[in-house]
Amino acid sequence: MTRRFIPDLTEEQIADKQLRGLQWTVEHVWRGSPFYRRRLEQSGVVPGDIRTLDDIRKLPFTTAEDLKDGYPMPLLSVPEADVVRIHGSSGTTGKRKILAYTQRDVDVWKDMFARCYEMAGLTVEDRVQICVGYGLWTAGMGFQLGCERFGAMALPVGPGLLEIQLQMLTDLKPSCLCSTASMALLMGEEVHKHGLRDQIALKRAIFGSETHSPKMRAQFEEALGLEHSFDIIGMTELYGPGTGLECEAHDGIHYWADLYIMEILDPETLEPVAPGEVGEMVVTSLCKEASPLIRYRTHDLTHFIPGDCACGVKLPRIGRIMGRSDDMFIFRGVNIYPGQIASVLGEFDDLSAEYQISLTRREGLDHMNVNVERAPGASADNDDALAARVADSLRRHILVRSQVTMVAPGALPRSFSKSKRVQDERGED
Repeated sequence: MTRRFIPDLTEEQIADKQLRGLQWTVEHVWRGSPFYRRRLEQSGVVPGDIRTLDDIRKLPFTTAEDLKDGYPMPLLSVPEADVVRIHGSSGTTGKRKILAYTQRDVDVWKDMFARCYEMAGLTVEDRVQICVGYGLWTAGMGFQLGCERFGAMALPVGPGLLEIQLQMLTDLKPSCLCSTASMALLMGEEVHKHGLRDQIALKRAIFGSETHSPKMRAQFEEALGLEHSFDIIGMTELYGPGTGLECEAHDGIHYWADLYIMEILDPETLEPVAPGEVGEMVVTSLCKEASPLIRYRTHDLTHFIPGDCACGVKLPRIGRIMGRSDDMFIFRGVNIYPGQIASVLGEFDDLSAEYQISLTRREGLDHMNVNVERAPGASADNDDALAARVADSLRRHILVRSQVTMVAPGALPRSFSKSKRVQDERGED
């Protein structure tokens, strides 16, 4: 297969690009960023100290708090006259994280995202319905720029607007859907509800922005009649979405190691984890001009996948994002991630992919209720017995007791973007 955008690089060539990019980045921020210059001096590091890739461990970490504390443009490493665009995070509390872009940054992002469409097996004949947010958030712009750079036809609908979404699906017959996993699930339910399955031409979907369970994915693939769906990664701090994509082998996510370095570290010790072990993704950009990243703690949890991929692409792989280290909640002294609960629910055929966790406190004791939708077509007659079996499985896997409540299909709130899985109403004693 001839690839226009995905580079064919050996491990040695990738390492060479990473070292040169790391050296350039440290020199660039030393000269252009008061924030990074101060951090490097505090760490006793000067640009000449970066001689090998292992020297990245000499560099200080950057956090989301750094971006917020230095609002509005704390990482700016070029003159403001060179900035052609800003984007902001989708954060819901406090001030947004604002990231600046030079024209070269935008061009790199376009090419990076075009790799994703190529990895997903699209051609210039494909039509791509983009159902993610536009504006300050990077998602819509990233999908749009990448689609145009790749050469496919973009249908920029944005999130929500279900009537228009269905009209585009039936009238313009896009072959690829781009959305969050929650939006894909919602679209599948709407297509089924209106009996449109035979009137749409979707073959592929690219989804991301939130953690998902295999059951959730299988559900929207079936509802939309997809041949393939592809998990995409990305974040506003590192250009936006498009920093890596799953391939047709569906054995991990290839990430663009020639454009950024990824470390997987223990979130407590900040030391590298053993190969294949889950840890926190930490990223360092290699050619980002306006807002470079040096050892940025993403809080996303994943693991490296060793060996070659069956698809033939040599770029390295990680497993799907399992959640965030800061999504963890503590219930009766046990550390729990929502993804752990989703994994247990995925074992039951009579359950939908939709669930919500409610945490309350009564008389000083914490209580957890897990609301789960019954699968479409499953009988309600077995609700009590099924709820008891699910509660027992949760206790065995997660070591806490919970109340499981079965609800009808479609009863839980739907989202055009990221579903909020945990409602914590415990407050403080």
